[in-house]
Amino acid sequence: MSNIKSLKQFTCVDFHGNTYKVAEDDLIWRPSVYVVVIRDGKILLTRQMGSYNLPGGGMEFGEMPESTAVRETEEETGIKVANPRLLACKSNLFKALRSDDVDDFLQSILLFYACDYTGGEFSIDGLDEHEQTWTELPEWMPLDNLDTIKRGSSFEWRDVVKKAITEKASV
Repeated sequence: MSNIKSLKQFTCVDFHGNTYKVAEDDLIWRPSVYVVVIRDGKILLTRQMGSYNLPGGGMEFGEMPESTAVRETEEETGIKVANPRLLACKSNLFKALRSDDVDDFLQSILLFYACDYTGGEFSIDGLDEHEQTWTELPEWMPLDNLDTIKRGSSFEWRDVVKKAITEKASV
């Protein structure tokens, strides 16, 4: 192993679409899971700073992706889900939202799961104190509005939702 830092540079994107050049050695590995829950022609979405995202987040060490899907959905929305089914796998390079002045640049494998709604009430009580400062209560958004929903993430998730709708329709 060499002590020389990598010269490879990658472009990371933040929540607002700003880009950052980042050295390979400065990337942090983060597998994550995001969830598509459709009920009565509406999709469950989280709200941050006036925009929307799928519920989801980082896997914990030793946690299986299906368990992450169930846990993250309840933590971020208060909604309980079951029966996770893998929809897609994507990758992303992004700058994380942090409460301090330290920048975390992440390389993530994003696993997308469709889940069945089983109950619950909207809540953000499962989020940490910092996350609660910029997160609002989730919403059920009409699928008819999918293309006009303001996306609040560094990755495009609407194509995965469209895939879930198509696959559900063909069953």
